[in-house]
Amino acid sequence: MTDAVIDLRGATVAYDGRAALTGVDLHVAPREVVAVLGANGSGKSTLIRAVLGLIPLAEGDLALFGTPFLHFHDWTRIGYVPQRGGATTGVPATVREVVSTGRLALTGLRRPRAADREAVDRAIATVGLSDRAGDSVSTLSGGQQQRVLIARALTCDPELLVLDEPTAGVDAASQAGLAETLGELANGGATIVLVAHELGPMTPLITRAVTMADGRVLHDGAPPDSDHLHLHDPEHAHPVHEPHPSSRHVWGLR
Repeated sequence: MTDAVIDLRGATVAYDGRAALTGVDLHVAPREVVAVLGANGSGKSTLIRAVLGLIPLAEGDLALFGTPFLHFHDWTRIGYVPQRGGATTGVPATVREVVSTGRLALTGLRRPRAADREAVDRAIATVGLSDRAGDSVSTLSGGQQQRVLIARALTCDPELLVLDEPTAGVDAASQAGLAETLGELANGGATIVLVAHELGPMTPLITRAVTMADGRVLHDGAPPDSDHLHLHDPEHAHPVHEPHPSSRHVWGLR
């Protein structure tokens, strides 16, 4: 049986004694495109950070690519795309310079080699920004900055791409462009997990939706016909104890 990309079981996360996640399971199989939906404060971003090991579990078990988290070390297999605020740091930097930092997991402090430069060029081309590679990131639109972060995450050719609200604060045209980029990556075999309030143009890409509410999984199954329905109308959501069949699997960064 193929190992799951993500196998999170019984996850509980607490902040200052208050539970942010309670008994959450998340199983993602290879090549799935999973949307984690929910209102602000529902626990969706906390769930993603727990999967990436950015916050510790108070209870529960986590395995990545079939390896228990404590023994997992190959972070080049995972690309993490934070919200757009991570694209600019106040220090002037070009698109190429920001994207190049994605190779640090492989290069460390050594000088970049031809293969590293080619990987950066390839990632920039994938998101359609080759003509802006020498421009300051601060001169780009919100959607273009988001594509810079995606390119940075792609420089090590990750098998799993995790995106935290990639369409937040970007216009409709940019959202459509991001959806096209992610669709190409999904068609190429990538596993994708994205956090969102609403799916918009991402909807056709989604193979499964996980809706969070109050730190618990409210719905895990087929993508919703309407974001509004599953985010705000629990009566119509599938109960979590009847998961979608695709979830029944045994199982860079910044």
